This record gives sequence, structure tokens and C-alpha cells, in this order.
Amino acid sequence: MSSIIIEIRAGAGGEEAALFAQDLFKMYSRYAEIQNWKTRILDSNQSEIGGIKQIIFEIKGNNAFSEMKFEGGVHRVQRIPKTEKADRIHTSTVSVAVLEKPETTQININPADIKMDFFRSSGPGGQNVNKRQTAIRLTHGPSGIVVTSQTTRNLEENKKAAMEILKARIFERERKEIENKISGERREQIGNADRSEKIRTYNFPQDRITDHRINKKFHNIEKIMSGNLKPIIKALTSN
Repeated sequence: MSSIIIEIRAGAGGEEAALFAQDLFKMYSRYAEIQNWKTRILDSNQSEIGGIKQIIFEIKGNNAFSEMKFEGGVHRVQRIPKTEKADRIHTSTVSVAVLEKPETTQININPADIKMDFFRSSGPGGQNVNKRQTAIRLTHGPSGIVVTSQTTRNLEENKKAAMEILKARIFERERKEIENKISGERREQIGNADRSEKIRTYNFPQDRITDHRINKKFHNIEKIMSGNLKPIIKALTSN
């Protein structure tokens, strides 16, 4: 049984990008449910109208990494936003990073290398939802990696979640260095979330999803967004 950490971030497109980030999170959550995988949110930041600016969550289950590793990259959506009054199609982007979660024995972090900062959890729009400082920010000195967690009102739970994110990011960096590839696959996957950097396009008016890496098109977009990812994953893993 493998565990992965997925990070979803809204890119170009403002509130519409945040709403699509929410849609992608629901799609992955539903697919995990279909696969009998377990999902746990480690950190999230909502937008004003119910979208997601950023969410980091863990998926645990058989073959989770081998099936989900191809989701890393920039996802582009073309549709008429709920906030659009003139029925114009907008193009927005969301970035996804898929990190393999290391086993306890695979990575060791010196506690002296970590700086901890505590702050109050906030809700949509930055409003404070917690009067106590239960949110946590970890800064890893040697790598410069910074992570936060404010999902719960329990400091210890947030600290544990932040450590899991940090270990996954450090493990990813070390793994890529060992493989002698370009370091920072996470940054590679996320890129600048520019509209031109894309692995997949979700075209709602034409009911079509195009995966640009294998140049293949899939239809019945609503069914796919409801968790029916298997055809796309099968096409990617068999290529």
C-alpha cells in the first residue's frame, strides 16, 4: 500500500481557477473513493466564493502512486464561469503536484534544521476563524522549503501534517537528485501555472478533455469530473 501527497493550486484565472481547483479536488477524492483509497486533507486555503486557492491532501491505497503520478502538471480549463454574466468562455489554469510519501526509515530530518512559526488559522478572504495560534509554518533551513498547515484547531495535528508535507517534499528532491534528473520536479510540475504550460485541457463547451502528452481526447466530461478517471489513467499508464 502506497501513500502520496497531492498539491493543487489555483493559477491564472482568479476565482474561476479556484473553483476549478475545487472541481479537481472533488474528482480525485471521488476516484480515491471508487478505488477504496483513503483521503486526508493536510492543508487548505479557500477562496471567497467557495473555491480553493490551495489544497494539500494525502491519498493512501494500493497502487496510488503508480496511478496518480501522471496527474502532475498544469491543467487548463475552458468554460463559462458561474461568475460570468455575458456567457463568455474563460481559460484558467490549475497546477497539480504529486509527491510520493516516504516511509519513516527513508528520510531523516534534523530537528535543529527546522524553524517553527505559529499563527492563527484563517478562513476565506483571510478572516480569522481561530483566536488561538494553532496554525503552523515550518521552514527547513538546508533546503529552504517552507510548508504550512492550518486544517484543524489542534496544534499537534497541524504540526504532524506539516511534517508529513515537508518530508514528502524533501524526499522528492533527494529522489530526483539521485536519479540525476533536473532537481525540483515539484517546481517543474507546477511551473508558473501559465496558460501555455499544460498537460491537459478540459473544454466544457465541447464536452472534451485532451491529454496533450499522448494527444488523446476523452468525452463525457461530467462523468470524468465525477471520478471516472480510469480511462485516462489507463491510457497514460499503457503508453
